[in-house]
Amino acid sequence: MSMDAPRFEGSYMGAAAKISPAAIMECKICWSVYDPARGDDYRQVSPGTAFLNLPEDWSCPDCGAPKEQFMVQSDPGSDEARVAEDIARRTKLLVQDFTEIYHAKMRDVPIINHALHVEAVGFRAHEGRLLGVLVAPWFMNLVLLPAEGEDWSDLRPGAKEVIGFPSGNYEFIQNIRELTGGYKACSLFSPMEDFSSQMNAVDVARGVMTALFDGANREETDRAAEIRAAREVELAPPPEAEAEPEVPLLRPEAASRRAVLTGGLAARVEE
Repeated sequence: MSMDAPRFEGSYMGAAAKISPAAIMECKICWSVYDPARGDDYRQVSPGTAFLNLPEDWSCPDCGAPKEQFMVQSDPGSDEARVAEDIARRTKLLVQDFTEIYHAKMRDVPIINHALHVEAVGFRAHEGRLLGVLVAPWFMNLVLLPAEGEDWSDLRPGAKEVIGFPSGNYEFIQNIRELTGGYKACSLFSPMEDFSSQMNAVDVARGVMTALFDGANREETDRAAEIRAAREVELAPPPEAEAEPEVPLLRPEAASRRAVLTGGLAARVEE
């Protein structure tokens, strides 16, 4: 692309570099559309010609507005579009996996909430991987999927690991499914009896995704430090003096960082 590429008043603050060759552009004066897949018969521009590669004197075939007056209508070749497509494709497989589990094994289990169905909520790119919430009739989990090209086929189902986020550290369990492949999940709610509707559960799932990245939710005390302090007391030799040493108390609610995310949400699901 040349250094004097046209600027676009209607999109990305005029940054032509953010527009891919597949971008479909729209005149903001008369709403005429230029689709590179179709080209422009009026000016004899062949199909497959990117908007950035149009002749310098090209203008809107309907109103004559210059290229600078065009804005991005959609851009299937942009990074954002590729990420959205990847999220849609991979979460579809995740939903298929657990929908199959529901029909094959869980449909008649007493803990099932029949007002709910399997749905992937709020998935987004996070450090190259995909993260979101999976809602099902019997659970709500945070789910982390591998990056594109990353091989998680060697995960050990049931193995635990701690993963950090701005709001704190959370325990995830590794697993593998036929369609999804390897993934890691952090339990939020189970069973799901307190949720009266799918919309109810989805609203809570979205709230979880917001709270997860809010550093204000991080506890004032460091959980790792608490664990180390308690372990040091356990390993210390018995005190010779009559006075009992002070043992740091591990608050029950600190045993799982899930409380930070779900605290108060379950109590409000009926509102």
